[in-house]
Amino acid sequence: MEEKFVEIDGNKIRYLESGSSKKTLVLIHGLGASSERWQYVLPFFENDFHVIVPDLIGFGYSDKPIADYTIDFFSNFLEKFLISLSVKQTSIVGSSLGGQIAAEYTSSHSQNVDKLILVSPSGIMKQSTFALDEYIMAALYPNDQSAKNAFETMDGSGKKIPLKIIDGFVSRMKLPNAKFAFMSTLLGLKNCELITKKLENISSPTLIVWGSDDPVIPITFANDFVSSIPHCKFLEMSNCGHTPYVQEPELFASHVLNFLNND
Repeated sequence: MEEKFVEIDGNKIRYLESGSSKKTLVLIHGLGASSERWQYVLPFFENDFHVIVPDLIGFGYSDKPIADYTIDFFSNFLEKFLISLSVKQTSIVGSSLGGQIAAEYTSSHSQNVDKLILVSPSGIMKQSTFALDEYIMAALYPNDQSAKNAFETMDGSGKKIPLKIIDGFVSRMKLPNAKFAFMSTLLGLKNCELITKKLENISSPTLIVWGSDDPVIPITFANDFVSSIPHCKFLEMSNCGHTPYVQEPELFASHVLNFLNND
């Protein structure tokens, strides 16, 4: 993957890019994360697709302006990001917050989205969970122990979390304005309308993927998405938590590629 930067509305945006296919695939990370969150599945996608993985504005190593980090703000950012890279047609994979952003964007740009994959998306759940609370505490008080506790809880498998995931999260949350962007996004999510009605406007073929043991956004919310989006398929990944593409990258990639490459 090659690290690149683009300027959008005066803000420097970081993204990773790989693959030379004419078909484009954009991967959108979740709250408090960065493009590195997709590192385990990238090798499986880059042979079939031109893969673009941004650090969302306010996160990772992209600029973090003082702004209201609402879903509209992120959806508009995604539109401008794709235009800046001259991407007219793409498939999109979005995880958690990234899933809600991808769904919001696609609800008004389905003609530009070939296929949509949402992984444990936010947008329906309004109350918090223990795992989400742990993650918020780790973001506000970033240190190795708080991050380790949060990621172990979100994973739910009992397996050891790679040190580079913990170190990367802690270092990013210590960057200027990182906590502001994180909390502004949380408030934006809390105060936004349920995404249910907008889901009905998505005409792109869609796959919903959910870890069976997701403690952050429980799988019980999957039905709201599946029943609201036309042309929607559902995949439950057993023994996975909030990020099945991290826990079972090869299996996740095989399911996604099968969906992307078949009519």
